[in-house]
Amino acid sequence: MIIVQTPLRISFFGGGTDFPAYYRAEGGCVLTTAIDKYIFVTIKRRFDDKLRIGYTRTELVDHVSEIQHELIREALCLTGIEKGIEITTMGDIPAGSGLGTSSAVTVGALHAMYAYQNELVSMDRLAQEACSIEIDRLGKPIGVQDQYICAHGGLRFIEFRPDGQVVCERIHISPETFRQLNENLVLFFTGITRDADGILAEQNHRVEDNRQILRELKQMAIFARGEFDRGNLEVLGPLLDESWKLKKRLASKISNGFLEEIYQTARNAGATGGKISGAGGGGFLLLVCHPGKRDQVRLALSQFREVPIRLDAGGSKVIFQLSNHLYQ
Repeated sequence: MIIVQTPLRISFFGGGTDFPAYYRAEGGCVLTTAIDKYIFVTIKRRFDDKLRIGYTRTELVDHVSEIQHELIREALCLTGIEKGIEITTMGDIPAGSGLGTSSAVTVGALHAMYAYQNELVSMDRLAQEACSIEIDRLGKPIGVQDQYICAHGGLRFIEFRPDGQVVCERIHISPETFRQLNENLVLFFTGITRDADGILAEQNHRVEDNRQILRELKQMAIFARGEFDRGNLEVLGPLLDESWKLKKRLASKISNGFLEEIYQTARNAGATGGKISGAGGGGFLLLVCHPGKRDQVRLALSQFREVPIRLDAGGSKVIFQLSNHLYQ
């Protein structure tokens, strides 16, 4: 049996510039981080040749092609596993909440399957193959940032170059800056889960019309990276606020009246800025608050569930492995 733990993420700046339709022409970049919320994938050998997949439902099939869970099915096809295994996925956060759950499942599943076959693969390869599954095989209208941050972990500046190369650079900050960043971030669940494909499809379709907005979002990511290097976190809240205003213009359903009301309530209570995580439309509201203002913000948003988070330096990893021969 093998258990793989893969982190979820929050993206600060540059979202949208990781769409191939944009970065293949001009290059893109994001400032993003893994957090201490995870997807867990387990894999073990079965007594028979069937395939059992456990998630919010359970599938028991004879052939890989019969599997309904498309991410697991395509990961099995790519890694060449055809029979006689059980796979389960479990998450700390529900799917459709904007924290990169789908990509974390894909990265984690690939990692577990390769480990099951005693094959060591790089984090870049896991990310590349997760992108291939989601974008090329399944035609998802998504970018490529989530796969890389879920694989690598840490606080990262990720550059997407026109030639297709992805450079995933760790940002090194002082222990004091790390502590302050953790203290300043507050995450609330809006109560809405959604299928982001519609929002992302519109955003992807409008890349040409949104090119100037995407250039501004890219420059914000570059600027914020420099400020992080200097340990200046004061810019984070106001810059996120400006970024959120721009991001809402990328597609029609990124925000709505309900989400705007929540965000404005938080701002009135003392949050210096924030954004809806992921594609928008629901999921989690990320806020930046000075420690002295957090209780006021929590009181103002007391009807919503707060999810405590901390930045996680680690990426996808095997956290348990029991050799196959022990239970054959």
